[in-house]
Amino acid sequence: MTSSGNAAVLFDIDGTLVDSTYHHAIAWQRAFDRNDLPIPLWRIHRTIGMGGDKLVAEVAGDDVEKRLGDTLRDAWRDEYLQIKAEVDPLPGAAELVRKLAGDGYQVALASSGDPEFADEALDDLDIRDEVVVLKTSADVDRSKPDPDLVEVTLEALGTTRAVMVGDTPYDVESAGRARLACIGLRSGGYSEAELVDAGAVLVVDGPEDLVDLDWDQYLP
Repeated sequence: MTSSGNAAVLFDIDGTLVDSTYHHAIAWQRAFDRNDLPIPLWRIHRTIGMGGDKLVAEVAGDDVEKRLGDTLRDAWRDEYLQIKAEVDPLPGAAELVRKLAGDGYQVALASSGDPEFADEALDDLDIRDEVVVLKTSADVDRSKPDPDLVEVTLEALGTTRAVMVGDTPYDVESAGRARLACIGLRSGGYSEAELVDAGAVLVVDGPEDLVDLDWDQYLP
């Protein structure tokens, strides 16, 4: 169905458009290991989706954040750079973005991730011409699950008639706090129940399952 007006679809990036969730978890684990902080990988995975400003304290406690937060974030970035070339787009991601843009929707990316990596995703997916707005952790003081990133993206788009797509409960929660419906994807490793409990209005496996969706039913 073709959109009318200035309706928008906002996408998270990691785990939503590119299959990078577990790469990020591994990079964080290696960063903690560098600093003699052995953290089980499953615990780290459960925090992927919130911003790095929150992740260290969530995984290792406030004291570690105070002592080593910036050091750990720098180490994570170094480790992720070493495996980033292994990250692939999720099936259907580019097709979905192009179809939405062709149908008249504004397409925006709202990621709590590193601004450089987020920008590179536009070229990795070959969707730079289709994306109207890209906002990242650099544009806000508080990352997901706070609503700031969603709100600043909507402000840049000039609309509140929007729906979000994400792969973690943090995406769903941030969208809800910004008064948007959120469609959840299982491609980030969270279960349907977790995404629904967070407030997702629909849950599917990945972006390829949304190519023929009637988006207007989820717009305010």
